[in-house]
Amino acid sequence: MKIFGPLYERALVWARHRHAPAYLVGLSFIEAIIFPIMPEVMLAPMCVAQPRRGFWFATISLAGSMVGALVGYALGHYAFEAVKPLFAAMGMLGGIESGIATVQAKMAESPWAVFWLLVLGGFAPIPMKVFTWASGIVGVPMPQYVLSMLIGRGKRVYLIALVIRIGGVRAEAALRRYIEPIGWIALVLLIAAIGWLVWKTQLG
Repeated sequence: MKIFGPLYERALVWARHRHAPAYLVGLSFIEAIIFPIMPEVMLAPMCVAQPRRGFWFATISLAGSMVGALVGYALGHYAFEAVKPLFAAMGMLGGIESGIATVQAKMAESPWAVFWLLVLGGFAPIPMKVFTWASGIVGVPMPQYVLSMLIGRGKRVYLIALVIRIGGVRAEAALRRYIEPIGWIALVLLIAAIGWLVWKTQLG
């Protein structure tokens, strides 16, 4: 059953829309707070459609993510108890609570231990919102938090833009050819990461 191929073709159409940059910023912003779909699913086709603007697209995606990261941090710090039932209903509470425990453990070591955790977490197939909310709840120092989010998310979006810019037509052809297995592998990794977080939470 092919799912990701047709979605990719549709994403290419959306990526050429005149409002695509605004949609990308909006998706990047809301994904850092609560939305489950990562902005890379729109960024990659946009870079393929207009490879010379790839780094600009990566920059505005990063900007949207950073604003969302600050909002997610504030919500985690001030509103987590109020929205706990919502996260529970969405099946996200276990992952966030596991993220809280992990960030707390690193905070006990040092703020810079948290920094490296968040930098590495930005390149993992774990939704960004897990780290933004957990950081706000725990109270990660703002300098380390902002810098880690900037590096962690920045290396993802700029790597996508760079690969497509260098690869050009070949990168597009390879992405189109292997989009189905890539999509399924990413989905499996995401499910495995969520399952691991839930399992770790239950053990704790």
